[in-house]
Amino acid sequence: MSDCCGQTKDLNQPIFPMLGQDGDCCPASGPRPSLPSLEQPFVIGAVDSPVGPVPQVSASLTWADSWGAIKVRWGLGRMNYRVEPGLYALGRPDQDSPVLVTANYKMSFDRLRSALPGHSAWLLVLDTKGVNVWCAAGKGTFGTEELAARLAASRLAELVAHRRLILPQLAGPGVAAHQVKRLSGFEVVFGPIEARDLPAFLASGRADTWMRLKSFTAWERAVLIPVELVHVLKWGLLLALALFFLGGLGGPEPYWAKVWHDGLFAVAGFGAAVLAGAVLTPLLLPWLPGRAFSLKGFVAGLALALLLCGWRWAVSTDQAAGLESAAWLILAPALAAFLAMNFTGASTFTSLSGVRKEMRLAVPLQIIGGVVGLGLWFGSRFLT
Repeated sequence: MSDCCGQTKDLNQPIFPMLGQDGDCCPASGPRPSLPSLEQPFVIGAVDSPVGPVPQVSASLTWADSWGAIKVRWGLGRMNYRVEPGLYALGRPDQDSPVLVTANYKMSFDRLRSALPGHSAWLLVLDTKGVNVWCAAGKGTFGTEELAARLAASRLAELVAHRRLILPQLAGPGVAAHQVKRLSGFEVVFGPIEARDLPAFLASGRADTWMRLKSFTAWERAVLIPVELVHVLKWGLLLALALFFLGGLGGPEPYWAKVWHDGLFAVAGFGAAVLAGAVLTPLLLPWLPGRAFSLKGFVAGLALALLLCGWRWAVSTDQAAGLESAAWLILAPALAAFLAMNFTGASTFTSLSGVRKEMRLAVPLQIIGGVVGLGLWFGSRFLT
């Protein structure tokens, strides 16, 4: 059997019309398409199409996919956890299947495909340099020009009869829908915030109000803690080791006796600051007072410092212990406040202008607190 272009079709294979820009059945002329590699480990096959073999992926994640996500949560290989940008086929999509756009951060890609079991769709992956949708939209890599360029490079117009792209809502800051329409002819529709709501969205064709709201539950905050904690520990372990050995300086007691007494207490003070700023502040975010993250971290750090110094005063009442405790009552809240500010980029309610305003006020105070606290701590080393 021959089609309208004189090409022979196999009746045993699904018919895939070769659509041009005007919707006819003959392929549009254009540059050679740029398609992702079929050799990527998550690719399970290829879907033959008028523009070439499109890598096929499954909605089922493998152990390797899950293990990769676990490692990234702990900051391992996070900057290189990406897929090749371009067009992918989920299931067996055809000319009427939806087109879903995402970032080439593999966790974003995996979240999208795993949310659509039993569905077939085209997945257009933008080159966001391995950054997730929300952050990439803010940075401009998930943007209008990249979307238009990726549409042209994949020659998607030859594969679908419609002209409709479904983008995640969090891509909004980076994409101007009217410009995409002008540059490519495709209409942009912003889908739900969460990938898990896509089946309902595709079934109804619209996003309900609850699909437009981003939650920030205790669990959603908790899963962000490991990567921040690992980042702190990269330099924090060296600082804790320095405090441990510097704790043995000064005083009439033997050096190693002071190391195990005062040095260990200094490490505990530093650990309390890290715990308060990088762990307790995210977990207790809604209940800590104030709007500024630095204030929330300061309160959490002060609370732990009071507990630690209360124990210190209970077992030792000499002048050195008092000065050392005063040092950590300043140092721990200052450090916790600084660490808490790192979490602003992960929250759902901070703004760039608000963060800048907070930093202009908080960072100088944190520096002053750090200098004063360290001065008192070093002074306590030589107070007999």
